[in-house]
Order: sequence, then structure tokens, then C-alpha cells
Amino acid sequence: MKIGVLGAKVIGGTLGRKWAQAGHTVRFGVRAVDNAAVQVMAQELGATVGTVEEAIAFGEVILFAIPGNAMEETIRAQGPALAGKIVIDAANRMGGGPMNSTATFAAHAPQAEVYRAFNSLGWENFENPQFDGVSADLFYCGPAGAGQAAVEGLIRDVGLRPMRLGDLSQVGLVDTVASLWFALVFGQGMSRQLAFKVLTR
Repeated sequence: MKIGVLGAKVIGGTLGRKWAQAGHTVRFGVRAVDNAAVQVMAQELGATVGTVEEAIAFGEVILFAIPGNAMEETIRAQGPALAGKIVIDAANRMGGGPMNSTATFAAHAPQAEVYRAFNSLGWENFENPQFDGVSADLFYCGPAGAGQAAVEGLIRDVGLRPMRLGDLSQVGLVDTVASLWFALVFGQGMSRQLAFKVLTR
């Protein structure tokens, strides 16, 4: 699968690495295309680096792993190019208001198939998702269908177990999981190597 990863820092870089190692073709979309660290990482992975526009044009799946405060501007500018793409919103908009960009996608990229995922755990859990041999769960939401299968496959490729909470009407619930992670890690001083597991009988 061809994946455009917008952002190449800890979230985008870690997920891009995992997906490239799983056999996907990755193109990072960044503002500073000539950034030496990003170029070295891409070369190590057999990935490529381009502009945000180039990464969106390239990918069947587009991961938004850019700073939350850049989401609205980027979506407004790139909305038409996202038509027909599977979009994964992993960015958290902090400082008040919704953490997710669902409404902005709906307004400016209505033909994109949007999922909310990879926003509720720290990047360390994407790098190492195993806890005593057990895979952590990743809560996500988005429409059912072919896009769902693709997103769940990408979650599994990272080493996590996908747990769909429903369609995008459940985006607030996914963000509540993120808030719980923040409360435990930053509020209670627990390790960033903290994840969640659903247990049933």
C-alpha cells in the first residue's frame, strides 16, 4: 500500500518506519524537504521525502501526524487533494475545543474517508507495542467498509490490536481515551510505556 505520512517527527517517523518495515511504500511529506535527519531516515527505510502536496498525491492512505495547531490550515489548503483518500487523523489539537479535526475534514475534504486513530498513545507504544508478549489495543473510529479493513491492517502492522468504537460519531470517545492516557502519564507521573487492553470472558 502507498502511504503518505505528513510529518516525520516521533509519531510520523515511528509509524512510517513500522509501515515501511511491513512492506508498504512510504513517502514523508514535510515542510523542509532538505532536512538531513529526515532524508537519512527515509534512505534507511527505502522511503522517499517530498512536500506535503507530493505526499498526498502519492498516498492511497494519508496519515496526519503534524502539530495540532497546523491542522486547520493544512486541511483547508489540501482538502480537494484528499478526495478519495483514506485519511488517518493522529494529531491532537490542544488548548481548548475538540482535540480532533473531524469537523474541518467534513467542511473542506468531504470526499475523504476519515478515521481517528494513533492519537491516544505515546509514540513509545508504537515503537514497542508488546507488554509481556501481549499486544496493546488501539482504539479508533471511522466508517465501516474497505477503508476500515485498510486501517485495521495498518494498526496490526504496527503490532497493536485494533479496537473500533464505531463510526466518526464516536470520535469524542476515542479522544477521551487520549485524555485518560494524558491524565495517567502526565497527571499521575506514570511511565509513557503505558497502554490499554480490553479483557472479556
